[in-house]
Amino acid sequence: MKRAIAAWLVLVAATVVGPARGYAAEVKVLSTVGMQPATPELFSQFEAATGHRVAVTYGLAAVLKGKFLDGAPADVLILTGPIIDDLAKQGKVVSDSKKEVARSGVGVAVKAGTPKPDIATPDALKAAVLAAKSVGYSREGASGVAFARVLERLGIADQVKAKYKDTGTKAGEMLAAGEIDLAAAQIPELKAVPGVEVVGPLPQELQTVTIFSVGLVSDAQEPAAGRALIEFLSGPRAAPIYRAKGLGD
Repeated sequence: MKRAIAAWLVLVAATVVGPARGYAAEVKVLSTVGMQPATPELFSQFEAATGHRVAVTYGLAAVLKGKFLDGAPADVLILTGPIIDDLAKQGKVVSDSKKEVARSGVGVAVKAGTPKPDIATPDALKAAVLAAKSVGYSREGASGVAFARVLERLGIADQVKAKYKDTGTKAGEMLAAGEIDLAAAQIPELKAVPGVEVVGPLPQELQTVTIFSVGLVSDAQEPAAGRALIEFLSGPRAAPIYRAKGLGD
């Protein structure tokens, strides 16, 4: 396995450097915050292996899509699969560059040290949400959109409105600060925040799994380095890091 990974790293480096040996590119990346638990470590490894630098902007996938379409510069996009597909249909992303790299389910969390409610079944989750004094999730994030649908299915969307807070990209931080009592977000995002305890994933019949994909921007300024980063993020060295951060299969 070690030999295979070493050979793969040599291939990546050769792909990036090629005839222009010694050239160091800056790869501009727009990445969903859902991947942030894993990407800093991966970017660091890529930079060490290739000599290139990654300049990343994190945010909600839907928001980053809008910024990109409004002209935000990027070579590589790390967003949800459907968004990458849509941008490819628009000719904004190279179709054959898309690769699915990670996935995440929606979870519920509370502030560390507080009682963990039962959310094992739809009825239990319904009771837990109704009992919470305040509930937070991201209005525009994939996890928040999914959780809003769950509230509709449970028939409590109207009851939750009065105690709802939009968390943006800071669900865990708001929990830890005591600004909300219960949060729903991508499980790896919640796990990454000190002072937060994940109660568990949504019940299986209510769960939505988000697929994260990468793609090369059609008019990328650094296409070779961008493709190498995509190969790195979808390669054998990345997989165990995704799993360790809760972003694996």
